Amino acid sequence: MRRGASRCREPRWVLVLVGRSIMGTSSGVRKGQRRPAETAPVARVYVDVPLAHLDRTFDYLVPHTLEDSAQPGCRVRVRFAGQLVDGYVAERAGSSEHTGRLAYLERVVSDEPVLTPELARLARAVADRYAGTMADVLRLAIPPRHARVERETPPERAEPPPAPSTEGWRRYTHGSALVAALAAGKRAHAVWQALPGEDWPARLAELAGSTAAAGRSTLIVVPDHRDLARVRARCAELAGQAAVVALSADLGPAERYRRWLRVRRGHARIVVGTRAAMFAPVTEPGAFVVWDDGDDLHAERRAPYPHVRDVLIQRAHASGAGMVVAGFARTAEAQLLVESEWARPVLAARERVRASAPRTIGTGDEFELARDPAAGAARLPAAAFDAARTALAAGTPVLVQVPRSGYVPALACARCRHPARCRSCAGPLAVPGGTAETAPTSAHCSWCGAIESNFSCPTCGPSGMRAVVVGARRTAEELGRAFPGKPVRTSGGSEVLDVVPGEPAVVVCTPGAEPVAHGGYGAALLLDGWALLSRQDLRAGEETVRRWMSAAALVRSAGDGGRVVVGADAALAQVQAMVRWDPAGYAERELAERAELGFPPAVRMASVQARADVLADLLLELPLPDSAEVLGPVPVTPERAGEEAELERALIRVPRAEGKALAGSLAAAQARRSARKAREAVRIQLDPLELV
Repeated sequence: MRRGASRCREPRWVLVLVGRSIMGTSSGVRKGQRRPAETAPVARVYVDVPLAHLDRTFDYLVPHTLEDSAQPGCRVRVRFAGQLVDGYVAERAGSSEHTGRLAYLERVVSDEPVLTPELARLARAVADRYAGTMADVLRLAIPPRHARVERETPPERAEPPPAPSTEGWRRYTHGSALVAALAAGKRAHAVWQALPGEDWPARLAELAGSTAAAGRSTLIVVPDHRDLARVRARCAELAGQAAVVALSADLGPAERYRRWLRVRRGHARIVVGTRAAMFAPVTEPGAFVVWDDGDDLHAERRAPYPHVRDVLIQRAHASGAGMVVAGFARTAEAQLLVESEWARPVLAARERVRASAPRTIGTGDEFELARDPAAGAARLPAAAFDAARTALAAGTPVLVQVPRSGYVPALACARCRHPARCRSCAGPLAVPGGTAETAPTSAHCSWCGAIESNFSCPTCGPSGMRAVVVGARRTAEELGRAFPGKPVRTSGGSEVLDVVPGEPAVVVCTPGAEPVAHGGYGAALLLDGWALLSRQDLRAGEETVRRWMSAAALVRSAGDGGRVVVGADAALAQVQAMVRWDPAGYAERELAERAELGFPPAVRMASVQARADVLADLLLELPLPDSAEVLGPVPVTPERAGEEAELERALIRVPRAEGKALAGSLAAAQARRSARKAREAVRIQLDPLELV
């Protein structure tokens, strides 16, 4: 079948047209027989089929009855391989390259042009970058239709708001110039490092308000719903409720589609959302902003696994709009944008950083070790207790960050430290903890739930168990005894606090669940740093710095008595980045090390995972660039015992200049497998966050 053609398999669905060509003529058409539209009778349709070898448009005839409604961008139903499937009209044309018969469009589901030309180009670019298909990207980009919402009377378009004050940006070098350039519609790209204690939602709202006042749109993408609520509230204060739309995946289908239509129709100039909003079809874009791009919530979990930062960069490049990558910390990817001069750094002067940052110490600091020789090994050294007591005595809350939730989430043999495993399924043993009314329960398996009452280590025989990691609930229990009379609150898991009052209290949380305190925290204790730094992950150090800085940024400045105690050796580069509050310097060092070792983002890398024999065959026939290097394959460790353990994974890396060729080769390989009707699944992921 030639490109652009759609041939039905079942003869009873083929409509033979009378005339000299596939377009037909009005002469000789029997009564009741469909005839093609007189103007642009061919519709090129993206068909919603999950097959890589069908990742292109297919030509269909437009019936004369649908001539006005079957417009580019609308949803349609078509016959494909004998079945009715959904599709989007990409364009209308006067002729087709296909020389055979064409099927007709069955019906127009909605005449709302949801697939705009800009969105279609973006979806194609994202699919090509990540070796995916257009159908996969469109499922992420366009929400399901809700017919009643389309029939509602649309709200009036919001008037451009007045330009807000941007005084807060004057504290940053090039800050005012960035806002002025975005308001003027210039192609301004920046990496903004926010000061500790900064009211960053207000700064982003000022940036968006200035762009909206100039008649252009701004899209801001944040990691979670708590950040979304804060940024949306700030934007509404400056520009008004009618000018702001919040998009997130947890909205109901009707409300999500209603807000998405407001964006597509240009009724809102400021769009704030979580990961699902990265494809929001904003009109006349002036700026794209991603906050905290290192958060793993910005990475899509569904194929083709795009990342918010990279999608917004593509949008900014294609539309000529501005782009801002913002956060308290800085990723290696953001540093690469700076070093390649694609983006300018927006930083505060060092003296202002020192005035805004809290005083930070590590437990391995020589001065602290002299005062407390056990500080290097203690989970709560004397410095941590002193900082907490001082903050509570001053009437301020104390933030305690613990890497793991639960009570005791991991156990090991008390004698040889071998991980404690279930005798039934080999799952990890843990102590879940009790409720407020009950005592902690005994050890049980985290997988099958079996209770372990008589543990015997497979290495050294019968023995007791000890905690490997202490969770947030156990930590809260310990701190409640250490500071009697002070309330202890927990935040994490299914119970995340948004705000806590600025009064004496101990707030124990997991990374990412830190609530904002009125007036700021008096101290922050960042416990068990080894648990974050010892993870077998390429991004362990970078992620640790990001999590620590996100928590420390909520603490008052050193001049106001704010202190941060890091539970890790003060000589570590990550702790030194905290002490100096220098995320840019750490990101520069991290990028240099990755470039030397050949890891992303210095190179483009693909992860290919499949059954061992399938992966071997794919790698054998895969046409790779000459510069490509294949690492592996290696077995993929199953997450649970009993699951298939035959999967293997190979990593393929190429220079960044060869990234497009690598993605094209992988996409072609998937297309060949799809055409052969191969049933074995192959997972392909470009630039994965996790390499181990």
